Amino acid sequence: MLRLCTVFLLTLTISFSQDTPPKEKGKKEAELIEITKLDETIKLDIRYATSNNFVGRPVYTEARAFLQRPVAKALVRVHKKLKNIGLGLVIFDAYRPWSVTKLFWEITPPEKRIFVADPSVGSKHNRGCAVDLGLYDLKTGKLLPMPSEYDEFTERASPTYSGATEEERKNRDLLIKMMQEEGFTVNPYEWWHFDHKDCQKYAVYDIPFSEIGKKRKK
Repeated sequence: MLRLCTVFLLTLTISFSQDTPPKEKGKKEAELIEITKLDETIKLDIRYATSNNFVGRPVYTEARAFLQRPVAKALVRVHKKLKNIGLGLVIFDAYRPWSVTKLFWEITPPEKRIFVADPSVGSKHNRGCAVDLGLYDLKTGKLLPMPSEYDEFTERASPTYSGATEEERKNRDLLIKMMQEEGFTVNPYEWWHFDHKDCQKYAVYDIPFSEIGKKRKK
């Protein structure tokens, strides 16, 4: 009986902790900026504003991408370097409200949760300093082939996956190299997911896209 009570209380604690974003002290206020306002040639393919994602329906009401200002500027530097070889960045996702992270966790089977963030901790996407992206050809506008599709929950998504074609691996490795040069680290399970070196300076936010840039009540 005592064991059952303990499990019940633990379940309540976990559920309650996931009702609101985790609170952290000493973090920076959000300074989210729309990426395309810094460089409009960065391509957007915001999958979560469409049904073309693992959820199967839109979870964003707007196809927009935001990052913390220093992170967005670092991303633009990567894009400008790529322009020299006829390529550009395509953004699949950037800042993500915490409530969406909670949804992802709830609908993902336990055995696949290495691909999604635990809402009790929050995602680096929620901090506005993680970005999901790929490469595209500036002339044709077409995305470059990679070893896996975006949000593919298989071993092919790994940044060290040795299968696929030589071209796909070459494209993936180029993206990783260029991002690393500007202070980003690739996720160990997803070639498309990059975290900025200053992620821990920011809190976990649950600001809707429509409220970004507006003065918030304290």
